[in-house]
Amino acid sequence: MGLLDTPDSGEVHLDGTRIDNLPATRRDRLRNTAIGMVFQSYHLLPEFDSLENVLAPLLVRHGVVEWLRVRSEAKQRACALLERFGLGGRLHHKPRQLSGGEMQRVAIARALMARPRVLLADEPTGNLDEASGTGILDTLCELNRRDGLSIVLVTHDAAIARRADRIVRLVAGHVETV
Repeated sequence: MGLLDTPDSGEVHLDGTRIDNLPATRRDRLRNTAIGMVFQSYHLLPEFDSLENVLAPLLVRHGVVEWLRVRSEAKQRACALLERFGLGGRLHHKPRQLSGGEMQRVAIARALMARPRVLLADEPTGNLDEASGTGILDTLCELNRRDGLSIVLVTHDAAIARRADRIVRLVAGHVETV
């Protein structure tokens, strides 16, 4: 779904357009603009601080001249996202200076930075305590309802799954819709 791999069968569509067969550069651009991804293992850049990690998708998207034009607004958005996830005081901390839960929240903020239409989240609350996890889920639900963000969330936690509008289970290699 995130266009990192080619499907063995079937097709991937976004807004009615097939996207799995696009040339690599168009898939890369689509991933950078329309698809946010939250991985279990964070994938934060160790040499970047929290703010720079959240800004990374826009650093990749824009050339130098364009970046100079948008950087002030981008930094404001990144700071607001980090504040929203309780990390306003950790903007300039490197990943090695953050807890696992803080790194996960930075990764979620980074995934939302480009205002994607779809968020793919693999156990986004797996490394968080219950209160932080609930807060993240509340925020994701709000983004879904208020902004129309489509979210595909993978979880092993039945309580988290029950918050979804639609549940699809993978059982013994077969997809079941609940």
